[in-house]
Amino acid sequence: MSQDYAGKVPAFKALSDETRLKILDMLSCGEMCAGDILSYLSITQPTLSYHMKILVECGLVSAARDGSWMRYRLDKATAEDVLAFLGQITSDQDDCICYAFRKQEQK
Repeated sequence: MSQDYAGKVPAFKALSDETRLKILDMLSCGEMCAGDILSYLSITQPTLSYHMKILVECGLVSAARDGSWMRYRLDKATAEDVLAFLGQITSDQDDCICYAFRKQEQK
């Protein structure tokens, strides 16, 4: 099976930061506004905006303006897709890249 490795890189880069992992954990309970996220994390509003931009751009989080506030929600479909991808590349399957590699070595 051909995997979209490059397409998954932005999500994994987003997951490589402790603050962004905390934000995802918070959003797993439901939609939150930026003010609520800020009240829990010890970061500034510009820092939150930076992290949210990364999470939104990779598709793990969706954002919607609500007056002067931004409301954020975990995109569960994208999160499930990333988890499924990780499960596929970390398990032995008939169409695994390692089989193609082994066939090449045998030649």
